[in-house]
Amino acid sequence: MKVLNNLLYTGDHEWIRVEDNKAYIGISDCAQRMLSDIVFVELPEVDDEIAKGETFATIESVKAASDSYMPVSGTIVEINEELEDNPAALNEDPYGSWIIAVEMSDKSELEELIKPEVYEKICEELDKEA
Repeated sequence: MKVLNNLLYTGDHEWIRVEDNKAYIGISDCAQRMLSDIVFVELPEVDDEIAKGETFATIESVKAASDSYMPVSGTIVEINEELEDNPAALNEDPYGSWIIAVEMSDKSELEELIKPEVYEKICEELDKEA
């Protein structure tokens, strides 16, 4: 299981990479391992405004469907269209295969996210339980 040190995480296993006021959001390696074979990703629309904690995508695997939740509030400025044709990219490279990019409404919301070293411990505990 991989946790990248340049990202922040949520308890629901989303990651966020910030570049100025733009944030790229995806699912963590821990999430894709729990879901396993991802077969479909329902993406939002560009210009959708989504508040922190609201659903921004639904990810379907052979095991289950799972919602992904916004780690910060913002307006969607880009979606990763590759995922429409190749949702398995999330299994192959969960950190390279971002789902959406947003213009953040409130950067202070980043302070509530989980630091990599803490998130790594959360995932290790989940691995022990599996």
